[in-house]
Amino acid sequence: MMKRWGVVIVAAGRGKRMGTEESKQYLQLGGKPIVVHTLQSFQAMTFIDEIVLVVGADDIARCRLWCEQYSLTKVKAVITGGAERQHSVHAGLKMMEAEWVMVHDGVRPFVTEQAVARCCRAAEQHHAAVLAVPVKDTIKQVNSEGIITATPDRKSLWAIQTPQAFRLDVLLEAHEAAEREGMLGTDDASVAEWRGTSVVVVEGEYTNIKITTPEDLPWAELLLQQRQSASAERGKDND
Repeated sequence: MMKRWGVVIVAAGRGKRMGTEESKQYLQLGGKPIVVHTLQSFQAMTFIDEIVLVVGADDIARCRLWCEQYSLTKVKAVITGGAERQHSVHAGLKMMEAEWVMVHDGVRPFVTEQAVARCCRAAEQHHAAVLAVPVKDTIKQVNSEGIITATPDRKSLWAIQTPQAFRLDVLLEAHEAAEREGMLGTDDASVAEWRGTSVVVVEGEYTNIKITTPEDLPWAELLLQQRQSASAERGKDND
């Protein structure tokens, strides 16, 4: 049996690359805010006990209202984030009671229970694991003048996703040390790595997209339609 898990969902950013007045996590997708889709995904996972949603101070009220409106009963708290994503995660971790915790982007609404479960099982074995997918394109390292300086072996390159899964005490200690020493990582895995924790990569799914720019929205609408169609077909089969 899987252990019981908590999730910190980070949705405090402004998302300037989207180019909209509304923050990207609150844009409508299929008639609901993107972050609501994300929350519903984790609400439906049987091994999830608690969710902490971290948002901007001005968004607390509407997010709490959505939690009531959409019966998101596993959301134990909606709290204000910090100046950086890392600070927001740290605030969420301090609210957790579960022994095991994931950190997930609020704008990744299409992560599947199967992928999350794989990531959690790997973390239970190794104390830390992240979802990722192999890089498809050739990657070039470029200097400040735009000149290619290296071509890394594509076989060794993975595009990191969320959720990222950890023993709570391991990740919380790393975040506390990072705050004391002024270290800012690019993700939670990098914070854990900085403290000497080995992090295992678990293959995820290319459909676990992060909705960041306007070009992502049509792709997200298509994925949502495909998911809804598949759900409808399963419903017919069960009739």
